[in-house]
Amino acid sequence: MDDYRALADSVAADIRAGRLRAGDRLPTQRRFARDRGIAVSTASRTYAELSRRGLVAGEVGRGTFVRAAPPPSPPALSEHRTGTVDLEMNFPILDGQAALLTPALSGMLRADGMRTALAPGSAAGTEAARRAAASLLACAGWAPLPEQVLFTGNGRQAIAAAIGALVPVGGRLGVETLTYPVARTIAARLGVEVVPLAVDGDGVVPAAVRAAGRLDAVFVQPTMHNPLGVTMPVARREELAGLLAERDTPAIEDRVYSFLRDDPPPLAAFAPEHTVVVDSLSKRVAPGSTLGFVVPPTARHQRVRAAIRAGGWLAPMFSVEAGTRWMADGIVAEIQRAKRADAARRQALVAQRLAGFGVRADPASYHCWWELPAPWRAETFVAAAARRGISVTPAASYAAGAGHAPSAVRLALATPPLDVLAAALDVLAALGRGAPGDDGTE
Repeated sequence: MDDYRALADSVAADIRAGRLRAGDRLPTQRRFARDRGIAVSTASRTYAELSRRGLVAGEVGRGTFVRAAPPPSPPALSEHRTGTVDLEMNFPILDGQAALLTPALSGMLRADGMRTALAPGSAAGTEAARRAAASLLACAGWAPLPEQVLFTGNGRQAIAAAIGALVPVGGRLGVETLTYPVARTIAARLGVEVVPLAVDGDGVVPAAVRAAGRLDAVFVQPTMHNPLGVTMPVARREELAGLLAERDTPAIEDRVYSFLRDDPPPLAAFAPEHTVVVDSLSKRVAPGSTLGFVVPPTARHQRVRAAIRAGGWLAPMFSVEAGTRWMADGIVAEIQRAKRADAARRQALVAQRLAGFGVRADPASYHCWWELPAPWRAETFVAAAARRGISVTPAASYAAGAGHAPSAVRLALATPPLDVLAAALDVLAALGRGAPGDDGTE
């Protein structure tokens, strides 16, 4: 066994035995190396291994700490937790949606409708599906052609197909320093190296893309970034588009939350030959009735289509047919309008209940980013919130690299009823105004 792994086992044993407790700060890597008589590089690998195992978490400017709770298993980022107020996952399903969605499916129960729904899947769907999807995805400054649209089973499969088509095994994918964690996991499973790219208040920093060297593609969320809540302004989109063209680097633009606002135009409007758009019905409609969309430029269309087939990411024709009926009948658009109003109400609660805290959010978004006040650390705050029956997500869950994550949490706002959300925000605000250990439970 490598020395660093043996050292990690030793620290892990101290944690299990209680000699190191949740929230304890580990020595600096240089101090750890000096105490153990090892090279600093070995200490660095030891800390990275402990982080990989989920036993410790690093925080910018503060150090490395024993995690306050065991790390969640991978499905925790994709499955609903029962028994708590869920501010981890966004499941925006409004009252009355079922009544809106059901009538449009009645035609599928007839023989001709069912015949289409039972056909083998195809990345290109049907002509009606392509027309309906192109119309749904169109926005100010950008309107995809129906023949550009391809279909997958869901948005995650759309991301996987785009990465698989653009980045070879062993290739390099640039992502924001804090990013949608499923994209990072997909890249790892496809054998792709994830390269963290710095972000600021306007989104990914073009200079960071340039400094990263050769990249086979970049994955970005210009509108309502998850988790940071940033929406990239037009000037930054233009600058990034120019850089993509200059370096001939394709971008994968995740627009899953973009239905919540009309502007600005997508990155694809500024870099049409270098942008693959991915989207889905998961947030627009519901996670249980979803359909993924991929809109590649003409030059990369066949490659993306082949990746969808090869990866087994074809959308079932039943889903294609159902989605087509909902889109063509205007039902999805109606639900979108209702969700915009719902998201605005929830953001208004955040502005009221968390006033005075370092909260960042697009005012139309279903999530927000909370930079916690001192002396709180993300892992300790998450554990304290959990003891009060509220689940939130620490910044470390979104970190693209092994570096330190900020002391922040993401709050997903879409799932609880409004009154439950308001009460939960009040509890979190009281927690934030206090300090770890104030109630004797830390």
